[in-house]
Amino acid sequence: MSGPYRDLFVSASDGLRLYARDYGPDIGDALPVVYLPGLARTSEDFHDLAEALSQDETRPRRVLALDYRGRGRSEWDRDWRNYDVRIELNDTLQVLTAAGIEKAVFVGTSRGGLITMALSAVRPALIAGAILNDVGPVIEGKGLIRIRSYVGKLPTPASVREGAEILRQMSDAQFPGFAEEQWEKLARGTWREEEGRLVLNYDPDLMRVLEALDLETPLPELWALFEGLKSVPVLAIRGSHSDLLTAEALRSMEERHPRLTALTVPGQGHAPALDGSVIESIRELIQAAERPD
Repeated sequence: MSGPYRDLFVSASDGLRLYARDYGPDIGDALPVVYLPGLARTSEDFHDLAEALSQDETRPRRVLALDYRGRGRSEWDRDWRNYDVRIELNDTLQVLTAAGIEKAVFVGTSRGGLITMALSAVRPALIAGAILNDVGPVIEGKGLIRIRSYVGKLPTPASVREGAEILRQMSDAQFPGFAEEQWEKLARGTWREEEGRLVLNYDPDLMRVLEALDLETPLPELWALFEGLKSVPVLAIRGSHSDLLTAEALRSMEERHPRLTALTVPGQGHAPALDGSVIESIRELIQAAERPD
């Protein structure tokens, strides 16, 4: 491996080309970790945590970070209707099979958390533990309305710094404590350079998925899916300013799951960055998943 990760390309069941970053040793007794990103985000968001886990001095482990179809280095779908959690669930299973991963700790940010809960229903033996980053069985419509206001509609910046400023102006209320380098890091995951200019790092047609939702009525609750995680340790992370996962919903998750640890990240909204002290909390969850029952 020449860099911190290997490139993994896998064919989806319909032939679409999928991509994942594959970090760390591909053999060993440490549980692998699988990262599933948010709606319009990519494997790049997980880079710092993936390096920390895969290069741990005492217990390095394999880490797989996925790009869903239409995001990052995965191929775009000609039919936007295929940007669907059920299809992305199947894509995830295809990638895990190709990678030879039979059991792992899953880290799911937002949409990735929904896919993690769905995995617990269709393939429970895959999941040794779960980190749900700012998502749960109860999703607030106003958070999705805010996300719908910008996905696929962002102006094209002339530079990463200008992109960071666009994101800061749009989301400063969600992340009032972010420093300039944190906004730039977010921008590098939002746009990529192509032929000398920045372009969105995802298919703009993702906005049509959100536009098809009726967000004026309450979204269905997903407690039945959440129940599938009851047999494994769970870390549920919430940003204190989140408008997608409420503090009340997080308390309900804690009450219903005997092995759930709730963590609120101060000064951040949807979705908290997986860095700093949050990394240590994730390490503790992984250790709990590796302990025999």
